[in-house]
Amino acid sequence: MVGRPLVSASAAGEALVSSEPLSFWGGFDYRTGTIIDTRHPLKGECASGRILALPSSKGSSTATAVLLESVRAGTAPAAILCRGADPYFALASIVADEMYGRPIPVVALQDDDFADLRSGEWLIVGGDGRIVIWPRPPRLRRCQG
Repeated sequence: MVGRPLVSASAAGEALVSSEPLSFWGGFDYRTGTIIDTRHPLKGECASGRILALPSSKGSSTATAVLLESVRAGTAPAAILCRGADPYFALASIVADEMYGRPIPVVALQDDDFADLRSGEWLIVGGDGRIVIWPRPPRLRRCQG
C-alpha cells in the first residue's frame, strides 16, 4: 500500500489501529506512551515504538505539544498513519525533527487502505509513503510504568 507522506521518514513496528480519533491532551501519557483515555477503544494500550493508525487527532493543537513531549521522552509512536492530512500529527513531527533530530513518519492513507490495517501486524513504513505488511513480527518491547 502507498500513502502520501506528510513527514518523510522510515520506521518499522507493530501496528496499533483504531477507527476512533484520539485526543493526545488527556488521552495519551507521554511519560509511558500509553493511551489513557477511558472512553477510547485502545485504552491501556502502549503506543510507544508502534505504528499508530488513527483516522485523525482529536482536539486542539495541544496534541502537538503532548506528542512532541513523547518524542523527547523516547515514548512516541514509531510512525503515525492517518486518513487524510492531519496538521497536528505533521506539526509535532516537523518540530520533533527540528528540536531533536527525530521526526515521526506521518503518512496519509486513502480510506480503503486505512480500513485494511489490523492491530498486531508488523509494518514497515518507507519515507516514500510505501507501507509493507509483514506476516510475522519480531519480538516486541512494551511500555513501562
